Amino acid sequence: MVAERQPSERPVRVLVVDDSATIRAVLARQLAATPGIEVVGKASDGLEAIERIKELRPDVVTLDVEMPRLDGLGALQRIMSECPTRVVMVSSLTGAGADATLRALDLGAVDFFEKPTGTGTTVALDIATAVGEKVRNAAEARIGRRSISRRPVSMGDGPTAARRWRRGVIVIGSSTGGPPALREVVSQLPADLGLPVVIVQHMPPGFTKSMADRLDAISPLHVVEAEDGNRLEAGTVLVAPGGSHLTIDAGHVVHLNQDPPECGVRPSINVTLESAVRVFGGQVVTAILTGMGIDGTRGAGLARAAGGPVIAEDESTCVVYGMPRSIVESGLATVVTPLHNVAEAIMRSSLT
Repeated sequence: MVAERQPSERPVRVLVVDDSATIRAVLARQLAATPGIEVVGKASDGLEAIERIKELRPDVVTLDVEMPRLDGLGALQRIMSECPTRVVMVSSLTGAGADATLRALDLGAVDFFEKPTGTGTTVALDIATAVGEKVRNAAEARIGRRSISRRPVSMGDGPTAARRWRRGVIVIGSSTGGPPALREVVSQLPADLGLPVVIVQHMPPGFTKSMADRLDAISPLHVVEAEDGNRLEAGTVLVAPGGSHLTIDAGHVVHLNQDPPECGVRPSINVTLESAVRVFGGQVVTAILTGMGIDGTRGAGLARAAGGPVIAEDESTCVVYGMPRSIVESGLATVVTPLHNVAEAIMRSSLT
């Protein structure tokens, strides 16, 4: 994994890659107008992007998915192999676009933002609200493709019948770098896991369904995007839909709402944890993975105060050590562990 870029007075140097001259121009203009960012070049396809990266050595590349000669996924694979660089994908909000974006995150892209669909001023405003923050965050991220283990954790504690599971729920929260981290964790949880799991990943609408489907394909558990009225069930993982907070009621039924964002995000980990603690008290197992910001800290504080275990991903494996750092520095973590050990930590915390 490439080391985290150290903050400095030097601006973040960005290469803009898109086959649309209009999008290239708008992106470059908005980025250049963002304090702390310098646009050092542009490219119109993947092959040109690779040449420009080797020539200019940018800190961050914004990379379109659909391009001639060499598309974004093909370019990303070569970038991570030949000249590892922090990449933010420019995604279209379609089923195919969401799948390609999630594949890009697995291949090593740090983050993504949605390609705007409006024109003129609308395009500029849409980009301005997202791209600068995404690029600045990406500049501080670690990069590197993670290998995904498909083998469930072996607890070495005898047959399933001998296990005594807690009553309660497992809540996993993540943000930047989350999708591949979730693949690592969820793929290792066993089919006989005796608790329901809820995942809150900061992601816009339209992408969480694809993420849930991809997790379902590699997990012994059943993974689905949550719908209003779902009931928590052992062996099922519910993914909070992008754009909706997820809460749990006393009957263990899930509800979705569009209440104001918390910590600037919706879905919010805090919101889900708060409702889970109201229902299950100290029987909430909390795991906070890689991500920017402090979402999850308030909720983890409630869970910890009730007596529940709180697991934080160790800095050494985080793409962005923000949310776990907040947990650790607040003194809330009962376990701090690298990503490859998080599933085991969840298992051990789930046993009485």
